[in-house]
Amino acid sequence: MGDRNGTSDGYRVLSLMLAGPALYGGIGWLLDAWLHTSWLLLVGVMVGLGLSTYLVISRYGRTV
Repeated sequence: MGDRNGTSDGYRVLSLMLAGPALYGGIGWLLDAWLHTSWLLLVGVMVGLGLSTYLVISRYGRTV
């Protein structure tokens, strides 16, 4: 039963690490297309990666 909980936590971490850059990268891509720039996609991916890393550390980084 303990392995099942660890597996679900792993899938949650994986989904956060994939969804953050994808979401904010998509927002950056849309802003790039709207503002005719070429650097907001990279900024969006980096912000998404940073925020998802922060969420993972704040949720699973502490052991009590």
